[in-house]
Amino acid sequence: MEGHGDEEVSSQDPLPLERSGVVREIGNQAVWSLSSCKPGFGVERLRDNIIDTYWQSDGQLPHLVNVQFHRKTRISAVYLYADYKLDESYTPSRISLRTGSNFNDLQELQNQELFEPTGWTAIQVESGKSRPVRIYMLQIAIVANHQNGRDTHLRQIRIHAPVENSKEKFTSISFKKYDNIR
Repeated sequence: MEGHGDEEVSSQDPLPLERSGVVREIGNQAVWSLSSCKPGFGVERLRDNIIDTYWQSDGQLPHLVNVQFHRKTRISAVYLYADYKLDESYTPSRISLRTGSNFNDLQELQNQELFEPTGWTAIQVESGKSRPVRIYMLQIAIVANHQNGRDTHLRQIRIHAPVENSKEKFTSISFKKYDNIR
């Protein structure tokens, strides 16, 4: 599946969605690894919730961010924070989202072009039936950078999962009386 413009990519801050309870950030439930990084610019910079810090890759493209969950996990969106105004040629211009059970069976889910992104970029992740994808592993591959840059700066990554509301599942009176068991 390829993303085209505004269909699957939007620019919005993910924090209000998290605070409203519609989605939850699940990146802390995973093990994160990188294909490369400069000393002091690793995973901890991607996950520190500070947009002034960043992961800086070190080596040849593609640069990979691997996110492995301990159990099969539903994800609905991936948020990337990049800043073309500050990072210029270090800013990703094309990314690929790949999913699977492990490194050996990854399949490309989406290939997305980014044009001079500044701020949050939301990439909706859905299966063919417009439902969140269930995965063990997510790989974010930076395939190209702006101005043919070699290394990459990504400032933050957040992964969202839908919040399941059990109250919506039961509609009959016989089930509703057992909706809240204490």
